[in-house]
Amino acid sequence: MKVAVLAETAPGETRVAAIPETVKKLTGLGASVAVETGAGRFAGISDQDYADAGASVAGRSDVLSGAELVLAVSGPEAGDLAGAAPNALLVGILDPFRRRDAVNAYASAGIEALAMEWMPRITRAQSMDVLSSQSNLAGYKAVIDAASAYGRAFPMMMTAAGTVSPARAFIMGVGVAGLQAIATARRLGAQVSATDVRSATKEQIQSLGAKPIFVEGVAGIEGEGQGGYAGETSEEYRKAQSELVSTHLAKQDIVITTALIPGKPAPRLISDEQVSTMRPGSVIVDLAAEAGGNVEGCVAGEQVVRHGVTIIGATNLSRSLPADASALYSRNLFNFLSAFWDKEQGRPVFPDEDEIVRGVRLTRGGSVVSERLA
Repeated sequence: MKVAVLAETAPGETRVAAIPETVKKLTGLGASVAVETGAGRFAGISDQDYADAGASVAGRSDVLSGAELVLAVSGPEAGDLAGAAPNALLVGILDPFRRRDAVNAYASAGIEALAMEWMPRITRAQSMDVLSSQSNLAGYKAVIDAASAYGRAFPMMMTAAGTVSPARAFIMGVGVAGLQAIATARRLGAQVSATDVRSATKEQIQSLGAKPIFVEGVAGIEGEGQGGYAGETSEEYRKAQSELVSTHLAKQDIVITTALIPGKPAPRLISDEQVSTMRPGSVIVDLAAEAGGNVEGCVAGEQVVRHGVTIIGATNLSRSLPADASALYSRNLFNFLSAFWDKEQGRPVFPDEDEIVRGVRLTRGGSVVSERLA
């Protein structure tokens, strides 16, 4: 089976879908791997590194010619896959809701598209979960970017000239990104607090040495939301949470927001009025900026100042760590493919009844087959 690894063409995309380590593993399964020239340049991987790992390196047309499996990060357009074998598999982050026309085009072109970001959050699929691996890096980088924009030090410092007080960091949304943000802010010496609508996260917050800030007396979400995400809460809870957050925000120096609801706009967590209560020089990093933002006034991809508070509209922060992001992502892909690899056929075989397959498969046999897109 020929596997094609493409150089990414999406604006700002720095990651690559395979590293030399996973090229060796794929060839070990019996696949032949072709890598587009320059695919790993932003991740610090040379064409020679791929060649030494057993891949052929060539231009896009040669790489795609006869390819039965195409690996990508950001989903390419169907027209950019010309030359691939009939019924070729495309595996990548395909953004199905916002790129529905592209999904339809995959179906029309006879491509079987598999969206890695729709990997079910079940135990068996943990090693394949691209959202978790990339969100982990994003949570880390959000704190680093906040520290860079913040005009003061993070840790408490005892000096002969006096004491520097520690920064106070508040993490809103305790998923993978939020937990890493807590850990990173703690390592930098900040006093950290965090909140979430899921009651089960209170113990996770405490385990990392942060202070949980939770609404008392009004029921939020017990346990985990569907797929590990928080769901929507009641109007009563949202009002109580807003009042609690307003009181707490005014005392914070750094705020990281991470709340997302799949397939829907990001929930509004911080209003402009609440921003105005924060002291000048404070920093907010909104990790949900591309989905509309958790913070009123946030602009995706930009850094704006409102009421003296810097609001960073973070977009896909894992791209700013291309070497690590590519390594984790490519391992996710290999773990997924190897779990379904049939040695006799020399290719992955995806059973229709498998929970993972049903979750990630978008198109097959010329049709859109995903239940989530129905």
